[in-house]
Amino acid sequence: MAVKVDHETYISEELNPGVGFWIKVKKCLATVNSPYQKIELFETEAYGLALRIDDYWMTSEKDEFYYHENMVHPAAVAIEKPRSALIIGGGDGGAAEEYLKYNSMKRVVLAELDEEVVNFCKEHLSVIHKGAFDDPRLELRIGDGKSFVENTNEHFDLIMLDLTDPFGPAESLYGVEFLDQCKRVLGEHGVLSMHIGSPVMKPKVFGRIVASLKNVFPVVRPMLVYVPLYGTLWGMATASLRTDPLMLSKHDIDSVIKARNLKDLQFYNSSTHFGTLSLPNFVISICNDDSFKPISLSEPLNEFGLDPTEHAPVRVVTNDGSSKQRRT
Repeated sequence: MAVKVDHETYISEELNPGVGFWIKVKKCLATVNSPYQKIELFETEAYGLALRIDDYWMTSEKDEFYYHENMVHPAAVAIEKPRSALIIGGGDGGAAEEYLKYNSMKRVVLAELDEEVVNFCKEHLSVIHKGAFDDPRLELRIGDGKSFVENTNEHFDLIMLDLTDPFGPAESLYGVEFLDQCKRVLGEHGVLSMHIGSPVMKPKVFGRIVASLKNVFPVVRPMLVYVPLYGTLWGMATASLRTDPLMLSKHDIDSVIKARNLKDLQFYNSSTHFGTLSLPNFVISICNDDSFKPISLSEPLNEFGLDPTEHAPVRVVTNDGSSKQRRT
């Protein structure tokens, strides 16, 4: 919701029914209504150019690295020489740009449902994608990312699920059935990464997503990062059959950063690797709470995220959830 105060414009965003935040904006620079969603570009006081989709902040030029670097590198450095990555969503190109920093990377497939998101970000947010869409190693697939995973016979070293919130049609991408398909595509040593929402603002949803990952993958490592544009502590996770980012040493990570020629890292290093993987007690309790059942076709989330005091805004959610929509 936009509010004007003394000729200044502030956009508020709700994190749950009792908590929200606001961001001061200078002006709206561009707006596009795609067949799936409303896409807007704002010039903000604090974050520079910022992308907003369906009235929720997605990414900004000044803080995108908090999200993209931590979604990519804790998983990627755990693989000796990552050669292939699949991104479901990620139409701004920020995650692709991080994967393409690896000199061992041969192919990045970006499966994005909404072509308008890609075109919009290509035009307006080069500071985030840094020309990734022009890299010959990037293969753009416009279409249903869920269907791509379910029908492909290919294998990837890395998969990132950069999804909408787990409500409505997008919920199935958080369920054990789809995660099992991701496990098949990853193979024995591959690593999946995804955001899992806020353990502060919606701990019950956070707990059920972690339970879903644990139901499918033996090695699940939740992480915590404060993302300024999101207004709260944000959860991410890696998941794998065998590969464990927590088993690396500081020396291992420093060696990979040097050997893979990783440059322009604004957040990630060998110290933050272990910092994000170090969980406070209340988050450990959520992750170990057996009352949180995995999300599945037989045990779905309800519309209100398990709690009748919580509610999701009315909005269009795509069937495959592939356009990046940051949610709690």
